[in-house]
Amino acid sequence: MLCASAPEAPGRWLNGAVPRFLAAQPDARLIPLPWHLPLEQWPTDVLVALPRGISRHVVRFIQVGSEVFAAKEVLEGSAMHEYRMLTDLNRLRAPAVEPSGVVSGRVDAHGSPLDSILLTRHLQFSLPYRSLFSTGVRRETVSRLIDAMVVLLARLHLTGFLWGDVSLSNILFRRDAGEFAAYLVDAETGELHDTLSDGQRLHDLDIAVVNLFGEFSDLREGRLLDEQLDPLALVKQIETRYHDLWQELTGVEEFAGSELSRIESRVRRLNNLGFDVAELDIQTSPTGETIRIQPKVVDAGHHSRRLLRLTGLDTEENQARRLLNDLDTYRVQHSLSHVEESVAAHQWLMNAFVPVVTAIPPDLAGKREPAQIFHEVLDYRWYQSQRERREVPLTEAVQGYIRDVLSALPDEVISSEMISPLGETRQLVNPLDPSQGFVDEEDMPVDPWEAEAYAPGTEVLPDHLDIDALRRRARS
Repeated sequence: MLCASAPEAPGRWLNGAVPRFLAAQPDARLIPLPWHLPLEQWPTDVLVALPRGISRHVVRFIQVGSEVFAAKEVLEGSAMHEYRMLTDLNRLRAPAVEPSGVVSGRVDAHGSPLDSILLTRHLQFSLPYRSLFSTGVRRETVSRLIDAMVVLLARLHLTGFLWGDVSLSNILFRRDAGEFAAYLVDAETGELHDTLSDGQRLHDLDIAVVNLFGEFSDLREGRLLDEQLDPLALVKQIETRYHDLWQELTGVEEFAGSELSRIESRVRRLNNLGFDVAELDIQTSPTGETIRIQPKVVDAGHHSRRLLRLTGLDTEENQARRLLNDLDTYRVQHSLSHVEESVAAHQWLMNAFVPVVTAIPPDLAGKREPAQIFHEVLDYRWYQSQRERREVPLTEAVQGYIRDVLSALPDEVISSEMISPLGETRQLVNPLDPSQGFVDEEDMPVDPWEAEAYAPGTEVLPDHLDIDALRRRARS
């Protein structure tokens, strides 16, 4: 990890103040950026507009070459804390955005101090929930988003991470075959422990219920949520699914000593959920009549690790499951069952996966990531085979998929030409902050943090910590 002051840049650093950069892998291209300006005043030539969730802080997306960084202006202590939390989560292979660094010690043209900036790498092919809901989503899609959130929360709790601010705005979603994968974006309130108590986990779940109920209600009021979906029923569904998943991942199971096959069945159930069991606590009664088992160390990524080991492809979990199923089918179709699995996997990679991916025209490659494209081509081939009552070859299916499906999809990867939210042609109120809505909308999105802060009759808190003022606001 490197912590250093930036080199002198004539006309760039004012009043002799030089910002400090903290980063594990420094990127020199970031140094010349206008760190002496408040983030909301940065020039458009270094920014790119991307959809984002509601935030209590100023957030902008910085483009440096082909790289895109999310920049959040926040107090130095909070920036350092979140940077370390995200670093630890990445070290633990938890689903979270990758931290790039912290820029502190900034001052403006008048010598006044500016807040620090936390930098994270933008997660390619990811979307915030408002983008997913902007064109309306089906009830089944909402259910898959809920599943992704539940898996994310359970995975974080398994690592000992207490989130403290579970909400849709703090999650990014990526397509994962027919499902979604969820990633933590904001770790500002997080704490990392060796393990979490039941009370800590349930406290996090309570926060999730309150925040998500408000966000689902907001979506329904904005007519972005199916009218038949009740926000209260949705959050109850989240609670139920979380408890069921946690019980499956960590619960105690007791059975007769003659039912040893249930040990393997428990492991297989966890594998099917996408989890590996690194340690299983097995206890036998003194008489040997009963056996008690409990998973002690559970790690997500069962299928993705296997696919990576066999092919070198780094994918989401459900994408890996689908690709491995196609690999198994390929082995049967080509009489490779007797061949070493790694050899068969290489043949499948070169003869099935690579031809599909390389067939995608360069101007359409940004619409889906390669593993997702392959999954959707397999779906397209199946439907075409059913319609035409014949086995459609993969090479024919990929051309049909490009023509009938991919060409009509919006881009989900970042390009230098992007100046508005995905798939939008309307004019933004603020080109650098898509969350403010469009000029032709009658009702602009409201940030509840800002609305509450400046509502009539609301006491404005002083710059210093005033406990009495905080208590008065809490009672109002």
